[in-house]
Amino acid sequence: MKIKVSQQSLNKALGIVSRVAAGARTTLPILNNVLIRANSKKITLTTTNLDLAAVSFVTGVVENDGVITLPVKVLAEFVSNLPKDEDVLIEVKDEKASIVSGQYKSTINGVSADEFPEIPVLDGKKAVIFRSSADEFKSAVGNVVIASSNDTTRPVLTGIYTYTYEGGLYMVCTDGYRLAEQKYVSGVESEVNVIIPATSAHDVLRSLSPESEEIEIAIDESQVKFSFEETEIISKLIDGSFPDYKQLIPKKTEINAVVEKDKLVRDVKLAALFAREVGGSIICETKGTKLMISSVANELGENTSEIEVGDVDDGKVTLNSRFLLDVLNVISDKEVKFGFSSKVSPTVVRGSKDKDYTYIVMPLKS
Repeated sequence: MKIKVSQQSLNKALGIVSRVAAGARTTLPILNNVLIRANSKKITLTTTNLDLAAVSFVTGVVENDGVITLPVKVLAEFVSNLPKDEDVLIEVKDEKASIVSGQYKSTINGVSADEFPEIPVLDGKKAVIFRSSADEFKSAVGNVVIASSNDTTRPVLTGIYTYTYEGGLYMVCTDGYRLAEQKYVSGVESEVNVIIPATSAHDVLRSLSPESEEIEIAIDESQVKFSFEETEIISKLIDGSFPDYKQLIPKKTEINAVVEKDKLVRDVKLAALFAREVGGSIICETKGTKLMISSVANELGENTSEIEVGDVDDGKVTLNSRFLLDVLNVISDKEVKFGFSSKVSPTVVRGSKDKDYTYIVMPLKS
């Protein structure tokens, strides 16, 4: 194999695929390698950890076809330090790759591609395909993953439940203490009902560049493929049934306030400073025309802030300050709707103008 590519193109592709390599814990050393395949004018770089695979296409000159696997971390670090304005020449003989760029030269020992796992292919006849802007995808995933769980004993809660309802595609995450729902795409005719690993969605977010304009998502019975620019990321789906979450979202709340978001963020952060020794719990209380945010710590003291919200019924609820800050940090509206009914009913937080996003958090015992 003999190919020539620009340093910037190769560096960008290696930066994406190197994130998917299995790492030191794997029992299959080949999973720490990148598969480089050159065929006619097409050069592809592929990595996998068996649950997730990344494929990047690189434009370059193919002088001789071929295939090899090389240690991806070493190759990525070497290429990243090469001059940006130079081409990189890679020539493979006897499973050794000679890499030359300007005055720099290195030889990296490779491994036969025969040992590299086959990358699964989605069933094109059964796959549901839809597209959106990259920004819409970033926003939707970012809005819901804040509520995903890290508890691997309950795999379905570590994923993003993605399903269709009345022509809309929704994304939902919950960790059992809070829940986030986002309507993502409209006009989807086919039925979708899958759970996408949140870690896979995170990898896609990290791989999207500021120049990414559109993303295509293809889903079949067992896999999901994200395609954008010159990259494909393929992930297994999580097997299982997501909880029937709709019944958890209150149809209405008795106490409702519209609050300036920046003011609420500041007051919650101040209360959280005093709430560290009590697990981050803060008290949100409405009285007259005010929303009061307070916390009490036996050793540190206490803190109370007031926000003018207009006429509102009296009520009180105790919440986890981090859970509240998480949603305030992803809402883009300048004002938020803050609603609750009792000390034990879920609190609902939404952007004042955003009808497609809902976040609920369960109260703490006060």
